[in-house]
Amino acid sequence: MRLLVVEDEAKTADFLAKGLKESGFAVDVALNGLDGRYFIEQQEYDLVILDVMLPGLNGWQLLQLIRQRGATPVLFLTAKDAIEDRVRGLELGADDYLLKPFAFAELLARVRTLLRRGPMREAESYTIADLEIDVLRRRVSRGGQRISLTNKEFALLHLLASRQGEVLSRTLIASQVWNLNFDSDTNMVEVAVRRLRSKVDDPYMPKLIHTVRGVGYQLEAPDE
Repeated sequence: MRLLVVEDEAKTADFLAKGLKESGFAVDVALNGLDGRYFIEQQEYDLVILDVMLPGLNGWQLLQLIRQRGATPVLFLTAKDAIEDRVRGLELGADDYLLKPFAFAELLARVRTLLRRGPMREAESYTIADLEIDVLRRRVSRGGQRISLTNKEFALLHLLASRQGEVLSRTLIASQVWNLNFDSDTNMVEVAVRRLRSKVDDPYMPKLIHTVRGVGYQLEAPDE
């Protein structure tokens, strides 16, 4: 199995690479975010170990790139111990979070656990009540009626459907759909949700897109 380590502290990167290679893994090392992006775009990895504070591109940006390309397991390895940083990493799609300083045995155990779990296979279609989403053909219909969506509207609906029942924050939606850091002074997400609702929700019953005030949005069919 091939792993990628993106870590700007050379000693830590060398320590990780040596230990992982001795444990039977093939390992590539990037010492900054730009090199990390290059490796991610050129090679398929079974798992990525990713620092948050990186020169060039930070860990959040690299995580967004990884998630745009698939479901490769990501382990964040960082000195940042603030709760909000851990929450942000998990919200953006990280699979696990390990704080420095760490014992290599614990890191290795977490790596093996994530590899056993493996990436979740992307669903090819979703059905929520009478809403049908064909991901491969990029087709949406409700009640048997075809609905035309823009690329961003489809991306937003796909994100909501892929995490059906979860309340997704505006920050998460902005980063995943537009690849942008969320600016609380803009209403971009609200406008996009309103437009999506006008096409897939307003003309139909039951309502599927729900606003959780002060938190975000959720796609969920009501209980029977």
